[in-house]
Amino acid sequence: MEFHTGDQPGEGRYRCKNCGYIVRITSDTEKLPACPNCGHHEFEKLEDED
Repeated sequence: MEFHTGDQPGEGRYRCKNCGYIVRITSDTEKLPACPNCGHHEFEKLEDED
């Protein structure tokens, strides 16, 4: 599933589809930022860590 800057996707880790940078969201109300590394706006959710 794809997520975009401004979405509130819920807690988890999201990988930038352009450069692979991982953004961590820690609150259900937190919005995805533009990628801090490259400025891209599309992300994919990573599986939860064990």
